[in-house]
Parts: sequence; C-alpha cells; structure tokens
Amino acid sequence: MLSTLRIEDTGVPIYVQLREQFLRMMGAGRLKPGDQMPTMRQVAVSLRVDLNTVRHAYDDLERAGAVILVRGRGSFVAEPAATLTGPDHEAETERLARQALAAAAAAGVDPAALARKINELATQEDAP
Repeated sequence: MLSTLRIEDTGVPIYVQLREQFLRMMGAGRLKPGDQMPTMRQVAVSLRVDLNTVRHAYDDLERAGAVILVRGRGSFVAEPAATLTGPDHEAETERLARQALAAAAAAGVDPAALARKINELATQEDAP
C-alpha cells in the first residue's frame, strides 16, 4: 500500500493529499474495516515527509471516523458509521455537499460535472 501513495506538487497540502488517498483506498475496498494502517512513521519515511504532516492526516481521518487510533497498537480502518436519519442526516449531507463543492472549486472542476459523476458512481452496483 505504501508504494501506491503519491505526493504531488499541486498546491494541495500534503496531509490533505494523504487523507484523500487513504479515503479513496477505503472507498475502493483496498482498505477494509479492521485492516491495520501503515504506521505514521512508515508513511513519513516512505514519502520523505515530516512525521507531523502524516500525523495531521491520520488525525483528520480519526475525526472523520474513518480510522481508530489505538495507542501502542496502531491505526485501524473503522467500521462504517450507522446510517443517519432525520435532521442529522440532512445536516451531514449538507456538510459533505459543501465540502465536495469547495474541493471541486479548488481543483477547477465544474460542480455540475462533479454532481453527475457522484450520481453515476452512487448508482453503480459495486458502489460502497
């Protein structure tokens, strides 16, 4: 897995690039719930980046509920969250939509094209 991680000189902070790559691996099923993540030190050494940068990415993943950090044991892919309902569902949907729009704007991607792609991916049989 470490060999697939890449850092690009795009202006996007390194911790964001790492976080997004791990989230894509989880979404694609390459990292499954319960899988142990590489250590922060392994990622830092492999990519030749500061350990605190990797820690920032892992902390973001933990805050998002994507990984569980177990002191002394490592980081593990978390079980998917329970399905939200009612106002919580609406609020989280709004937050994610705004986050996607901001990421699209930062990457120069048309929001309508992004919406079409999300809809296409969501309707595929093997969508997560």
